[in-house]
Amino acid sequence: MTADRDRHQQPVTYAAVGATQAPDLLQFPPQGYRPLESRGRIGHGDERWQWAVDALLTGQVYRGAGMGVRISPVAAGDAALTYSPVQFDAQGEPAEPAEVVAPDEVFTADGARHLRPGDIIVVGLEVGSDLWLPLPTRVVLLEQHEQRVMYAVGTLPGHPFSGEESFALEQTADGSVWLTVRSFARPASWWGWMLLPGLLVARRLIAQRFLRALTGPLPTASADPQPV
Repeated sequence: MTADRDRHQQPVTYAAVGATQAPDLLQFPPQGYRPLESRGRIGHGDERWQWAVDALLTGQVYRGAGMGVRISPVAAGDAALTYSPVQFDAQGEPAEPAEVVAPDEVFTADGARHLRPGDIIVVGLEVGSDLWLPLPTRVVLLEQHEQRVMYAVGTLPGHPFSGEESFALEQTADGSVWLTVRSFARPASWWGWMLLPGLLVARRLIAQRFLRALTGPLPTASADPQPV
């Protein structure tokens, strides 16, 4: 618990917060960083959409990709200081002004809490009740619209990378549901540069696992037991 409190006070380990949303990220990433984008169709229809939104915003996408995950909610006082940037429409015109506001807490039908800006997400290898090789991040952006939901996490001290990763769900006019994973990263320490080729491959494989995590069968209600 002490580690979680400390992480809430730590700044992210990179400067270009929000740069995963830049249209030209792949051509012009922040200097010194390697960009990545993976996009895939994960299903179709409103049921798939709502299930995917809940899976994304509760951390289930990490579990579906084979990771352990621990989420430490932002404190109420810190949530009240959340900065919401200017919102733009499809033509690039400002649609909503920037503001400092505390996002409402949202829960799924099963009682799982949706992520909020400021939440700490730590993923790693689940070994019993422990989390090995923890990778700490903080939710730095969250956008929710009728047919688009996006959040981005930024790296914290102790993460082998420095950078940002975003997950964007979109439902197109024909009902198709798409997930786009975008990131930019570089090793956070000198020894990481020696492992860079392997780390880049691992990033791409993990991004593909996120896509597969949301393409599985939708959960169905258990059938009523038959009388014997």
